[in-house]
Formats: sequence, structure tokens, C-alpha cells
Amino acid sequence: MTPIIEPMTGSDVDAVARLRVAAFFEGSARTPDEDAAGLRLLLAGDGFEKALVARIGDVPVGTCLLVRHELEPAHKLTPWLAGLVVDHHHRNKGIGRALVAAIEAHAASIGVEKLYLYTWQARDFYAGLGWAVAEPFEQDGHPMLLMSRELRL
Repeated sequence: MTPIIEPMTGSDVDAVARLRVAAFFEGSARTPDEDAAGLRLLLAGDGFEKALVARIGDVPVGTCLLVRHELEPAHKLTPWLAGLVVDHHHRNKGIGRALVAAIEAHAASIGVEKLYLYTWQARDFYAGLGWAVAEPFEQDGHPMLLMSRELRL
């Protein structure tokens, strides 16, 4: 079944928060409730920041965000593609690519010329989508890459 990529709604928040915590915050003190609160703030924002969800039927299976700030104070750049995650049962089916493309399209539609992201493990995935390594660095003792992508307006 082909997923539908669309803006996240309030009814998606709890499921997406569980997906995000399992992917990004396992072993940390961050709870799904804390992550859900952050997602609700993003949804209530001014519309510049965006949360997208990939849905199969009524079930969110992936998400990606456009945010103003990420990993403060590592870099003072903006805006960021952040929080890309696809449920492990649905990986390698093009959902991540579709979510990235949708965030890039949204960013370009509001006048963003350049996007940034942080990664280490997914560097080859993003490079395959046209993202370039801007700078390797360490964050909390872990290797990271700052990557960027010029958008066509």
C-alpha cells in the first residue's frame, strides 16, 4: 500500500511521538509525552515550521519536520530538516525519500533557499538525495555531520 504524505494533525501526535522516542531518544529520559508536547507546539506555530506524516490508512508510519532551530548551540544556521523517521516495518520502500522531498518542497514554497540537517548514520541516504557534507563535528562526544542542500525556488 502506498503511503499518503500530509501535514501532521493533533490525532497523529501520540503515535508519532512514540515512533520518534523509539528512534531518537531510546535510553534517554525523554518520554513520549514530552515529545508529544513539543510536536503540539510546532503544530500550533506560525506555519513556517512544518510537521509531515506518512500514513498508511489511518496509521502514521513516518514523519519529518521543518524547524527553525536544531541541536542548539551547535550551529546558528536555519532552517532545518529534522526528525526523519520511518517505522522499521516500512523502511526501504521510499517513504523516507518521499518525506524529505515533501519537506524540501514546502521549504522552497515559502522561500527557503538552503536547508540544513544533522546526521551521522544516515549520511549516505542524504547524500544520495543531493545533500552535501558541510562540516564534520562532535556533539556530546558523538561524531556528527552538518549537511546542506540548495533548494530550487
